[in-house]
Amino acid sequence: MDPVRITELVAATRAETAGLTVDSIAVTRVCVDSRLVEPGDLFWALRGKQQDGHNFVAEAMKRGAVAAVVERGSKVSLTGPRVIVADTTRALAHLARWYRSRLETLIVGVTGSVGKTTAREMLHAVLSAQHRGTRSPRNFNNEIGLPLSLLQLGAKDEFGVLELGAARIGDIRDLCAIAAPEVGVITPIGKVHLKTFGTLENILQGKGELLEALPKHGFAVVAGDDDFMHPLARRASCPVIFVGERAGNQVRATDVEFQAGKLRFSVDHQRYELPAPARHYLTNALCALAVAREIGMSPAAIAEGFSRFVGQPGRCMIERSADYTIIDDTYNASPLSMRAACLCLRDYPGAGHKLLVVGDMLELGDEAAHCHREIGAFAATSNVDLLLAFGENARFVSQGARAAGMRSHAVAECSELDVLLAVLDCWFEPGDVVLVKGSRGMRMERVVQWLNKRGADFRRGHNIPTTARAVA
Repeated sequence: MDPVRITELVAATRAETAGLTVDSIAVTRVCVDSRLVEPGDLFWALRGKQQDGHNFVAEAMKRGAVAAVVERGSKVSLTGPRVIVADTTRALAHLARWYRSRLETLIVGVTGSVGKTTAREMLHAVLSAQHRGTRSPRNFNNEIGLPLSLLQLGAKDEFGVLELGAARIGDIRDLCAIAAPEVGVITPIGKVHLKTFGTLENILQGKGELLEALPKHGFAVVAGDDDFMHPLARRASCPVIFVGERAGNQVRATDVEFQAGKLRFSVDHQRYELPAPARHYLTNALCALAVAREIGMSPAAIAEGFSRFVGQPGRCMIERSADYTIIDDTYNASPLSMRAACLCLRDYPGAGHKLLVVGDMLELGDEAAHCHREIGAFAATSNVDLLLAFGENARFVSQGARAAGMRSHAVAECSELDVLLAVLDCWFEPGDVVLVKGSRGMRMERVVQWLNKRGADFRRGHNIPTTARAVA
């Protein structure tokens, strides 16, 4: 963050001050976690569902914060240098919007239902091969994370890749009002956050807000093999570039090859290769390639950028041992990403059995039962050998799988983690490949932890009871 004087902050947020007598004070970092405050930081007291940042102002001051941004009328007794605003969350957005207006950085906004984080990381890897820039850290994609991401940019940054999340109509419109992206990337769209969006049509409406926000001199890149994208693209006033494998896409991949850990493809007779754990990373790669070409990067620079890509934890990360392979896809789940996971497992090489362990897909509202039955059926037709479903919707997954022809002895449903691990212990054999996936709230990483511990125990020659090996 470039230096921002307190006087500028006060003007941008319509604030008043208390205990501040030096108007020339400038800050170079905003911190919302008192435990991470360093000398010279500005502590921003946010009200969350679990914690109220005002309770930690004193701690932030002890750690060296030059001032704290607090809300007028806070019930917490506060002292020390303060910037006082009506609402700290809104004030953070006001500051970020003002700060963005000072930058000449090219802002790339990324949204979609699946693959946003992977697209963000791949864009950063490719663009960094020739330009200086940054991207949203972790899952900083909401009304708090996006402003904090913007405030990490500096005048020397040529680009910033920002992830835009949404749970309802209007969310992306509001984020775009802060970030003012000039380039938009939309990954495939499907049924996510139905509990808050309500319908798929509302999801499409919400994601399309990114296209509406782009200026005429900007451009958009969208997943052209997604049938929803073509009518959605009409909402843009700027050029829209379609990417995919189908004919008609301006950036079209041909001669696609995937082997464990390597994805190869051609675009306009130029061959590219990147480290990727699954074939469905192709769409994200094409989005990154399209953006890079549009801003003038050469094929050689793009190829170098692909070589820099590093996958993110919990997103089809492959862990191999001498005895078996684990595909850790536990970060989150939706119907669209579950289908991709089934295909990833289907295409993974190996002579052993292929086991799919799925936890509930959350936030699907009234469509939960239907969506889980569909995933069970899709798994059954994807050559999965064994299917283990976990959670309140596990019975719908098994119903769908059996209805699609999967043998009953190859399907199991569990509502308790210990039972799941016991079944998995009976099923799992050397040479097998197991993919684990579920929504964030299901904490499916516990299964991966148990599998890793199981492998370690057997390598040491221990054969301890399953119940003793369950991960808490």
